[in-house]
Amino acid sequence: MKVTCKNLDDTRRLARSFAKNLPACGCFVSLLGDIGAGKTAFVRYILKELGVKEKVTSPSFVILNEYRGYSIPIYHFDLYRLEKEGVKTILEELLDYSSRNVLTFVEWANFGKDALSIDRLTVKISYPDVLNYSDEGDVRFFEFDACSEENKKFLEKIINDYEAKE
Repeated sequence: MKVTCKNLDDTRRLARSFAKNLPACGCFVSLLGDIGAGKTAFVRYILKELGVKEKVTSPSFVILNEYRGYSIPIYHFDLYRLEKEGVKTILEELLDYSSRNVLTFVEWANFGKDALSIDRLTVKISYPDVLNYSDEGDVRFFEFDACSEENKKFLEKIINDYEAKE
């Protein structure tokens, strides 16, 4: 499923739909996209909607940020600096963070695709080539893919809720 967010307000609404429909048992979310696509911003908006008061930053240099303030633990990984070989060093930890009753976001998940939970929601975020696109600025494309029936239902709820507000 693909969603076009024309501005930051649309992106915030999409994050609100995600947070509102998040299953009580959490979710494992693989985030894909180029540098500057908006992976961390999307996570920041979701966590704000979930009531997290801490400052949400990219875990690019620390690999993992942990957040409190929600009913289940929230983990935010960034695999960019680890790349393919480095992911092997944290394979067991990634598996631990993919269990139920946690919410885990993994930026640059393509570096750890073999290690990541099969039961996941994948979000690919991209921006238009401004040379070939009439709008500029904060337009983002969100492509969602769900790997399980539970996540397919979650994804349907996100999209239906988001589209109902347009």
